[in-house]
Amino acid sequence: MGEHHIVISADSHCGASMRGYRPYLESRYHAAFDEWANGAEAQLLRQEQASAGGGRSVLNVGVDGDPVLDGDRNYSSERRLREQEADGVIATVLFPNTQPPFAPPPVTQFEAPPYSDDFEHRWAGLRAHNRWLLDFVNEAPERRAGVAQIFLGDVEGSVAEIEWAAENGLRGGVLVPGAPPDSPFEPLYSAAYEPIWAAAAATGMPLNHHSGGATPNFGQHFPASLAMYMLEVTWWSQRALWHLMFSGVFERYPDLQWVNTETGTAWVPETLERLDSFYDRMKHSTYGSEAIFGGMAVAGMSLRPSEYWARQCHVGASFLRPTEVHLCAEIGIDNIMWGSDYPHIEGSHPYTREHLRLTFGGRSEDETTTLLTTNVARLYRFDLEALAPIAEQFCPTKAEVATPIDYADIPEKARGCPGMAPQNQVQKTAV
Repeated sequence: MGEHHIVISADSHCGASMRGYRPYLESRYHAAFDEWANGAEAQLLRQEQASAGGGRSVLNVGVDGDPVLDGDRNYSSERRLREQEADGVIATVLFPNTQPPFAPPPVTQFEAPPYSDDFEHRWAGLRAHNRWLLDFVNEAPERRAGVAQIFLGDVEGSVAEIEWAAENGLRGGVLVPGAPPDSPFEPLYSAAYEPIWAAAAATGMPLNHHSGGATPNFGQHFPASLAMYMLEVTWWSQRALWHLMFSGVFERYPDLQWVNTETGTAWVPETLERLDSFYDRMKHSTYGSEAIFGGMAVAGMSLRPSEYWARQCHVGASFLRPTEVHLCAEIGIDNIMWGSDYPHIEGSHPYTREHLRLTFGGRSEDETTTLLTTNVARLYRFDLEALAPIAEQFCPTKAEVATPIDYADIPEKARGCPGMAPQNQVQKTAV
């Protein structure tokens, strides 16, 4: 490769404007959509007026609860390309970020929207997002890997959607929704979802699970509600990993790839150690509650959890903090992908170059290339030969990224990104 890194973000977000989804809906839903959109806009306006002077706008909150810098960054292809090029990032994996048709609006910035029992319309709205996403990806196909949404309430329809996404080149794979206890859906370890895992495996589509999309409703009437969200949001997404492991999904589909994105990285070694310990006791103990309660689940597992992880699991590291880089060897250098979280307000944009130097300064070129380029390109099938000339125009040089930067030289506005946290603060909060 050349003098420049090919910087690919494994975590960015996009979505149409509310009205922009209408052309992508099946026509039989248009009248219902117009009624829904009028009501949703009125409700969001009331929330906007109620929160005036109280902080960030609820109109620019993504579906995973993260605030967005400016709404049109979700759907302006030209602006995204321009800003990402200026920031040194030339290709991205695209997760959803806006309210799809018929979705209930979020009550607060961090509270999950209430579940709707109108499954038909909800699912139609998600399919509309996927079709909008395909057009958005096709505006820069070599630079975008789109993640298609499915719906746990329609397993058969989700299988058809996975097959459609694979046939149409949405190589970002499948976004696996969460199923927290207060949802109307069975947990992810339910056998009901077997056709979904089988379809993803058969089409070579990776399964993605993103932080923020699996949380229960924390309520809005308690002073600690938002604090509970911040304390627990990543755990609710991390738990899907052991749900699939201990229900045998990775055993039955050894080529199926699983990604936990924006859930941190420091949790992985400790979690795998704990899961291995439970597995060993469930599998090999003669007596004890672990064997009694867990023996049936692990009977068909031929590998320890850490071995499944090494074989077919990944973490989309938004953000890979400076004090977590040393954990990469323990986590698996081939299992980690860097992400910028564009266009969220806590993302590294527009200070990605500084973030990369803070995290990777002093690291080897091979390790940095693996984390910024090789792993994400292999999993999401980016063509590095096609991206190399673009990288030579816009991406930072390998020498630049390898040059450490002092925290005192980080711009004040950049310090809201978790990847820019001071060293002592990072050590205390890396969980």
